[in-house]
Amino acid sequence: MKTIWLAFCFLIAASGYVHGAGLYKWIDKNGKVHYGDQPAEDAVNPEQKNFSSNVTASDDDLPYSVRKAKSDFPVTLYVASNCGDLCIQARAMLNKRGIPFAEKNLVTKEDYSAFKAKYGGSSTPSLTVGKTLLSGFEVGAWNNELDIAGYPKTAPFGVRPAKPAEEKPVTPAEVPK
Repeated sequence: MKTIWLAFCFLIAASGYVHGAGLYKWIDKNGKVHYGDQPAEDAVNPEQKNFSSNVTASDDDLPYSVRKAKSDFPVTLYVASNCGDLCIQARAMLNKRGIPFAEKNLVTKEDYSAFKAKYGGSSTPSLTVGKTLLSGFEVGAWNNELDIAGYPKTAPFGVRPAKPAEEKPVTPAEVPK
């Protein structure tokens, strides 16, 4: 019985290595496409295929419920250089809740025009949760919409979304109010 148990444990452990094996795609010298666990020596541009889920690497640290909410109801924060403390408060609120979000800085007249044409809103900060636009920063309304979308009320311990990349400063055009 002990031998069977040991063999069973070995098979379970070995199956992890099989699952982790890579699959390669390559083209031979005749132009024919091949797939296999190792590319041929005469392979032209062999490429390793990745069969992991469509979740990005930065999402791996997020709990499943947050990843699910993010895929179903992505969050985008729209800010402008003239929104000052409200934009800072809005960003802080999203970070406190652990909401993964994209940040769009409306810099030019074209940015504002595109934003207004798409959403009909003109005030910043604004938030989209899925297809819903929330114009202006109102904590209660934003929290309510994020709750409905399934986002957590507070960030899990040690989990904070990555800060958005810093954009190069651009001289803003005359922005309509």
